[in-house]
Amino acid sequence: MAGTPQANLRIAFQGEPGAFSEAAAIQLLGENILTVPRPTFDSAFHAMEEGVADALLAPVENSLAGSVVRVYDLLLDSKLTIVAETILPIEMQLIGCPGAALDGLRSVASHPMALAQCEKFFLAHPALQRVPAEDTAGSVRDVLARGDKAAAGIAGRRAAVHYGGVILAESIQDNSENFTRFVLLVPQDSPSQDPLLSPRLEAKVHKVSLALRLAHQPGALLAALRPFADHGINLLKIESRPIHGRPWEYQFFLDVQTSEPGKLHEALHEVRGATSFFRFLGSYAPASAESLA
Repeated sequence: MAGTPQANLRIAFQGEPGAFSEAAAIQLLGENILTVPRPTFDSAFHAMEEGVADALLAPVENSLAGSVVRVYDLLLDSKLTIVAETILPIEMQLIGCPGAALDGLRSVASHPMALAQCEKFFLAHPALQRVPAEDTAGSVRDVLARGDKAAAGIAGRRAAVHYGGVILAESIQDNSENFTRFVLLVPQDSPSQDPLLSPRLEAKVHKVSLALRLAHQPGALLAALRPFADHGINLLKIESRPIHGRPWEYQFFLDVQTSEPGKLHEALHEVRGATSFFRFLGSYAPASAESLA
C-alpha cells in the first residue's frame, strides 16, 4: 500500500504543511495525494463531514512518548474506522533561515515534545533559548517568515523543503529509535471500491484494533482476554483510558494480530460476549518492516 499513487485523494492531518503527519501520509499513499492541514486534532476529525477531505491520517503512538490519547478519545466518539497504518522514523532537524549559522543562533522553537526529545543537543548548546510552539513545522514557518537568522525551529526535513529553510544540524534527536505509528481513518460507509479506503483483505496477516468496557466483577478482564489466548491470537497492545463522565471507570483499547482470520472471528465473538461495551475500530495489514527503513 505504501507509496501507491492516488491522485486527488484528499488526506487531512493535524499540523502545518511540512509536518511529520504530512510526511507519513505521503509515505503511505504517495506523492500525488492532496494533503489538507488542520490546526487541531478535533478539526482534523471533522474534515470529512465538512467535505474537505476523504480520509484522515492521525498519529496514535510514539515509541518514546507512548499513545496520543486525544486521538483515541476522538476516534471512539467518531464514526471513523482504521483501514491502514504506517510507521514513520522521527528525525529532528535544526532548521534556520538561509545564511544562518548554528553558532549565531540565540533561540530554537518547536513543539514541547520535540524540544524534550533533543535534550542532548541543548545540553551541548546551553546558551540557546527554548521556545515552545504549537507545531514543529509551524515553528519553522514562523522563523522563515520573520527572516530572523538568530532563530531556528526543530522539525522534519520536509518542513525545510516546504518553507525554504536551511538545515543547520541534522538528526539532533536524543534517541535514534524514535518512531511514530499513524493510522488512516475513513468514514465507516466509505465506498469499498477504492482499495485504499477498505481493509486489505488479501493480506496474509491481519491486525485489528478494538475498544471495550468490562463489567464490574472479579475476573472480568481475564474473561475478556482469555479468548485471544485460547485461539492463538497475538495481543500486541492493551491500554486503559478513563470513561468521560464516569469517574474511576475505564475502557480498554486493544491491538491484536493473526494470520488466521477464522480464529480471530471466533475470538472476537467470545470477547464481545464477555464485555459490557465492544467497538470494532478497524482491520488492516500491519505496517511492513520497510516502513522503518
